[in-house]
Amino acid sequence: MRAGVALAAVAALTALGALASPAAADGTPTPGSSAERSKTSFVIGVKQDIDSLNPYVGVVASAFDAYQLMYDYLTVSAAGDFSPEPWLAEKWETSADGKTWTFHIRQGVKWSDGVDLTAKDVVYTFQRAKDDETANGQYASYVDNITKISATDDHTVVMETEKPSPIMLRLSVPIVPEHVWSKISAKDAATYANDKDVVGSGPFQLVEAKKGQFYRFAANKQHFAGAPKIDELIYTVFADDSALSQALKQGEIDMAQDLPAAIADTLVNLPGITVNDAKYYGFNEIGYNLGAATTEGKAIGDGHPALKDKQVRLAIDHAIDRKTLVSKVLAGHGSPATGVIPPIYADTHWNPGSAERAFDLAKANSILDAAGYAKGADGIRAKDGKALKFRLFGRDSSEYSKQSTEYVRSWLKEIGIDAVVSIMSEDNLTAVLGKGEFDLFEWGWVVEPDPDFQLSVMTCDQRSTEEDGEIAAGWSDSFYCNEAFDKLYAEQQTMIDPKARAEVIKQAQQILYDDVAYSLTYYYNQTEVYRSDRFTGFVPQPSRGGILAFQYGTHSYRNIAPVTAQAADVNSGPGMVLYVVGGVVLLVVVAGVVLVLVRRKSADDRE
Repeated sequence: MRAGVALAAVAALTALGALASPAAADGTPTPGSSAERSKTSFVIGVKQDIDSLNPYVGVVASAFDAYQLMYDYLTVSAAGDFSPEPWLAEKWETSADGKTWTFHIRQGVKWSDGVDLTAKDVVYTFQRAKDDETANGQYASYVDNITKISATDDHTVVMETEKPSPIMLRLSVPIVPEHVWSKISAKDAATYANDKDVVGSGPFQLVEAKKGQFYRFAANKQHFAGAPKIDELIYTVFADDSALSQALKQGEIDMAQDLPAAIADTLVNLPGITVNDAKYYGFNEIGYNLGAATTEGKAIGDGHPALKDKQVRLAIDHAIDRKTLVSKVLAGHGSPATGVIPPIYADTHWNPGSAERAFDLAKANSILDAAGYAKGADGIRAKDGKALKFRLFGRDSSEYSKQSTEYVRSWLKEIGIDAVVSIMSEDNLTAVLGKGEFDLFEWGWVVEPDPDFQLSVMTCDQRSTEEDGEIAAGWSDSFYCNEAFDKLYAEQQTMIDPKARAEVIKQAQQILYDDVAYSLTYYYNQTEVYRSDRFTGFVPQPSRGGILAFQYGTHSYRNIAPVTAQAADVNSGPGMVLYVVGGVVLLVVVAGVVLVLVRRKSADDRE
């Protein structure tokens, strides 16, 4: 009797799989066939589209999250405290002088096409990151100190460095298959989409991608860390916060990422929904065109020359009310920002303390007066016939960005600066920044557990490059170049003593602050809202109050599992079993095998 009912339930789940499908951002059905939709799918609603699935090209956080799904790394950051832990490299040794590292690669790992992953793939990956201009532009800060990479056998990689390095267990370079990428020339690397038939070894593999709509990843059930507990992970791209919030409430998605705190707060205490307000490792800033130029010093772009004047930037910095941004834009879910290493990394975070620049419009005006920028009849300041009229670019995927730019525009007006706000896609903003065709912009960074990369962004070598008349963007979005900063950056790269290195890192942050290289605005919490009536097993990073998705590693993605509940003992007469599959509640009444389907309703539906 019980076995027969169980089989009936399984058959019903299979037959009704199509009903488990959530809707896409535009209301169209979720990708895949009915059979595919019967799988256990975890759907994340995002507003930041992936700019490129090519690991040598993408720059946004969602792209790097996808790389972690598709590819493995030598090490990862532990969920509990960000410390390095084994991954593809199951163990390692280093020489007494700290310049030779031996990594032992796991045996039995295979690429998704069945080919063995060996040490040769690791050597190829790192060598390409050194030699290929496009790849090096992405991963230079990790590989430029490495002088030799070799495989002593199929499962041993030896890396030799020019100088001792504190980041050899933080090499965030996705390992790619040599037998695939060796067929992609250096010339084609910058334009290769990598969105079809992707060969990887990671815990998930790309199945289908439609830019601006969705990205579907199937679980790698043979992954060395164990099979994920879901069958597939789907990113669905939404155009605005309202649609994202409604999709979560109506059960069309399982998690909403990057909802503004004000909207997330309205979802607190709704049945079946949990809001996770986590401390995060990101900051936002108002960036400046400090004089766009290539690494060779050739001027590019059309930035306003007044922004090269530190006094203008200093006045703007005093005119930004960070407390208001935290209160009004973040609804209190964050804190004013100072140094480029967020406070979640307490050992390397820097704060100016009593020297922190306060919001002071009167002081901002006096700074501009003293610097010779006089107000005209229209209230706009000018010097040498050049008015302080700036373009201020914001991002269409972020309500925080839209609101922040409007606040900044209004404050700058109070000090005689005319800021014309334009909102654009992140792809377009990336392009105009690389070409130096901007004045001011609003954006942010997600900072890795090791500060090396974040500091590298501000070095002279990360400005744009030019080849055959074509401009290629580096990581620098401000074109900051300061020899004193570069010297400190280079110094910390070879320091093994954590405390001594931390002091140098803080000195480097102080230089950025003193130069007003950015006007940092706030450190923000990451607000994640998910269907806790549907999924469980999330692994926060860090373990106390950490985030649940978009982590350094795939900790949650590999461990989330559907919520199931058995409502009655089937031996005691008529009973029922409750299954949750893709947002559909399947109620199996044991006595008569009666199936009742109820799609989860939103709070609005119940009112």
